[in-house]
Amino acid sequence: MNSIEIRELTKEFGRTRAVDRLTFDVVPGRVTGFLGPNGAGKSTTMRLLLGLDRITSGTATIGGRRFTELPDPLQQVGALLDAQSAHGGRTARDHLRLLAAAARVPVRRVEDVLEQAGIAAAAGRRIKTFSLGMRQRLGIAAALLGDPGVLLLDEPTNGLDPEGIVWIRELMRSLAAEGRTVLVSSHLMTETAALADHLVVLGQGRLLADTSMEEFIEARSAPRVRLRTTDPIRLRSALARRGLELVSAEGGRWTVADIRAEELGAMAAREGIPLLKLVDERASLEEAYLDLTAEHAPFAATH
Repeated sequence: MNSIEIRELTKEFGRTRAVDRLTFDVVPGRVTGFLGPNGAGKSTTMRLLLGLDRITSGTATIGGRRFTELPDPLQQVGALLDAQSAHGGRTARDHLRLLAAAARVPVRRVEDVLEQAGIAAAAGRRIKTFSLGMRQRLGIAAALLGDPGVLLLDEPTNGLDPEGIVWIRELMRSLAAEGRTVLVSSHLMTETAALADHLVVLGQGRLLADTSMEEFIEARSAPRVRLRTTDPIRLRSALARRGLELVSAEGGRWTVADIRAEELGAMAAREGIPLLKLVDERASLEEAYLDLTAEHAPFAATH
């Protein structure tokens, strides 16, 4: 019931196609990272899913229904799209109480989510006095208010301090572990790498990737190993006979491209060359992401 289904989704603004025939699913039980350059269509896709913009063609449903057809939409779907939209003159508690009344959510949930978001001590303060990070926490509290099975979060770590980033990471993982569907849009690759199990990547409104984090990085990582040895001269010679090069790295380490650790280890064993350390090196999520999206960013620096 909580799966998000996007089918041939298209959105045009005049002559501009912001979302171009997207098709993908977001399933319960895992955190899905939603990535893409600025203007890729991530926020537009979320707005279409929530019925905030009119779909040009295709469908965007939750459990087979459009958001506007859900019997209790605010209890089934929690969303954070703009943490700055809360009325600055209200207190955090009053803001959440109004949302609870509109969503037919028991008012006791207000105190629960204030505690969960770590802002219970500031519940009586006016929102206009909140920092950006506190507004983010309030926005997340609002998304959790209906105890929803589906969560859509657009840049949830924006403005959070390191402690807050760790908190949101653990919260999203725990919600997914409970069987909820969690879709998180972010520009922070290190946080996405630590948070997400699955990735959906857009470029210029089109789907570029829909795969597990592991498969995404592995597909864009050329074979490469990092090692330590007490006999680099013999190792260099053995590698050269295979057309490979031993390259010096920092801290007395060496690297070799175009070979896996298992293969190099077996070769060193045959040659009787001691290895103190041997590990495969992979691209980071940021490197893999930039490799995929380089041609799809509307604005890019030249080198």
